[in-house]
Amino acid sequence: MNVPNPLLIAAAFLSGIAALLHVGILLFGPSWYRFFGAGKRMVNLAETGSWIPTFVTLCIIAVLSTWALYAVAAAGGVIDLPLQKLAPIIITAIYLLRGVAVLPALALLHKKITPFWLWSSAICTLYGVVHLAGLLQRWSAL
Repeated sequence: MNVPNPLLIAAAFLSGIAALLHVGILLFGPSWYRFFGAGKRMVNLAETGSWIPTFVTLCIIAVLSTWALYAVAAAGGVIDLPLQKLAPIIITAIYLLRGVAVLPALALLHKKITPFWLWSSAICTLYGVVHLAGLLQRWSAL
């Protein structure tokens, strides 16, 4: 019996937690959009009842949930998905690139970086590192 890779199971859990937090944002509305660092425009749209924040948040939930499924599949779980080798590489790269995206903004743009950018970059970097470590361990089995 194939034992699933614990790092990729952890990666799936992390993406799942992020998806669930976004479900909370939908349920609890503008105050959660604000707390979790959504921009002023998105908060204002949520406050006025616009469909745009809901649509964007549903898309994020769908993406993060799909990423969790791919991490389970790559871990050696019981599901097989299309592009099972390529998709986890792309997902890992996206997490890592999003994680370090704050660095050029700090260095080149001299842009004021909000606390949201700092902590969300740290979280994305962590998620990317967990994915990468798990993928490196499972690479030959993918």
